[in-house]
Amino acid sequence: MATAIQQRLLDLAADIATSPPEDLAFTHSVLAQTSLPTTRPPDGMRRWERHQGRATLLVQAGEAIDPSTQKFIKLPLPYGPKARLLLMHLNTEAVRRQSPIIPVEDSMTAFFRRVMGRTLDGRQIRMLKDQLTSLAAASFSLGIIQGDDRALQVDTKVVTAFNLWFQKDAAQRVLWPSILRLSADYYESLTRFAVPLDERALAALAHSATALDIYCWLAQRLHRIPVAKPQLVPWSALYDQFGNGYREIRKFRRDFLRLLTQVKAAYPEARLSDDRRGIALAASPPPVAKRVIQISPLPNAI
Repeated sequence: MATAIQQRLLDLAADIATSPPEDLAFTHSVLAQTSLPTTRPPDGMRRWERHQGRATLLVQAGEAIDPSTQKFIKLPLPYGPKARLLLMHLNTEAVRRQSPIIPVEDSMTAFFRRVMGRTLDGRQIRMLKDQLTSLAAASFSLGIIQGDDRALQVDTKVVTAFNLWFQKDAAQRVLWPSILRLSADYYESLTRFAVPLDERALAALAHSATALDIYCWLAQRLHRIPVAKPQLVPWSALYDQFGNGYREIRKFRRDFLRLLTQVKAAYPEARLSDDRRGIALAASPPPVAKRVIQISPLPNAI
């Protein structure tokens, strides 16, 4: 008998295979090639750096003032599937609204109800609150190599300001902030490097940070591979990119192939195969058919 996660994956995969996406989501190209930590980093880890191809990501954990003590406290790095889904939701709302100003209160609850397939309980909302707080406090450096002697680097926070200490209502339920604003630098970078995704795929893979990372990676890469020129990504490179937390490449390979089967169900047009030496990637249509997607830059943007 299929588990709830397996049944949800089967149902969504069938829908993806037979109909085009209605609801799109977006990630940043750098975060499609690199990734946040998959699991909670060790205590004391304040810096997370990843390189993949021409993309580089550096995340540094932030601090926030505690109103009860009026002192700054250290917040952990954002991690796991919830941090990824939160960031993709913020990206998506910015693209949809053509604005860095996002009404969070209603859109956040609706998004996670669609993605998780159920109404969130208090524990899950508190976990989301913690990840959103870590995302808002963290500093991001996004780098893209643009030539032998040129690189574009953006040093920024994703979110400029909002109430990090969430209010509660009379029933002690955690409330979302009403409005959140993306930083100007991050929003401008998103206008240039947004990668469209099928929201149904995110829902199918929401149980696994690594599955979400694999899907985003393939979404931005497969359609750029030249026809008749498949590319082999060796297991050593895949281990470096997705193997955080694994001590043995053998166990990583086993789990990666299991997750890759799930990703292929959520991205049925992805053409790839296990070559034993690695994963062979072939030219494939993107999960979202090419269309004109314009994101309005801020006034006076450089």
